[in-house]
Amino acid sequence: MKKQVAIQGIIGSYHEIAARKFFREENIDIIGCGTFCDVILTVKRQPDILGVMAIENTIAGSLLQNHELVRKSGLTVIGEYKLRISHCLAALPGTSIEDVMSIGSHPMALMQCETFLSTLHSVQIIEKEDTATSARQIAEQHLERQAAICSREAAQIYGLEILAEAVETNKHNFTRFLVLATSDFSALADKEKSKASIVFALPHTIGSLSQVLAVLSFYSMNLSKIQSFPMIGTAWEYLFYVDLTFADYSRYKKALDAILPLTKNLRILGEYKEFTQPQ
Repeated sequence: MKKQVAIQGIIGSYHEIAARKFFREENIDIIGCGTFCDVILTVKRQPDILGVMAIENTIAGSLLQNHELVRKSGLTVIGEYKLRISHCLAALPGTSIEDVMSIGSHPMALMQCETFLSTLHSVQIIEKEDTATSARQIAEQHLERQAAICSREAAQIYGLEILAEAVETNKHNFTRFLVLATSDFSALADKEKSKASIVFALPHTIGSLSQVLAVLSFYSMNLSKIQSFPMIGTAWEYLFYVDLTFADYSRYKKALDAILPLTKNLRILGEYKEFTQPQ
């Protein structure tokens, strides 16, 4: 039986590309969802379905709303994938760049291609809901003199001609995606787990964060990420989302036990294998 994976977006989107690369050794069915909330609800309603959700980008930073969605959902992070994002400009076959009168895409993609877009004078820039949706709309509605900023895969799927490749300003453009489940589908042994995502609150007192960090350092925990988020309705108190990498699982568990008295509402969002670039 094929795995079903819920994503935000449609076939050809970067979410779909990340999902297929993560499950590269399996044949999966993609379930497209309109919003990130829909992804969470789909996975919660049907426990056999997994979810893939963007959590941060090297240029745009963290998607704070997605951190909160994961925390409130009760779902478990069972993996991650870091995808190199490379945009192209695509239009109907036979179109030249000089023919293009308007370009549409997701606002984030447009922002990441500002330098390239600034060279195209008198071209209207239109924000759309998704990169792949912009490409599909041009193909299905046969929109002449319109182009999309999208993935190479989306251009190929929807039969568009690529007018320019690698049009993103910063070539070190990666998005990190989390793989979510209602339970631990990964079935990793403790010795294979090398990363954890946790969240906790801290009192608004002097040195509360530094104490936690000192303990984690003592236990040789590497903080690959720390992100604060204000606790709604509580003045000057914050949630801290932390990603830890470690070589020794038992030492990691001791580190959590050690910081437990220093934190409030400590939760493990997931323990999984750290992403390494496939060979």
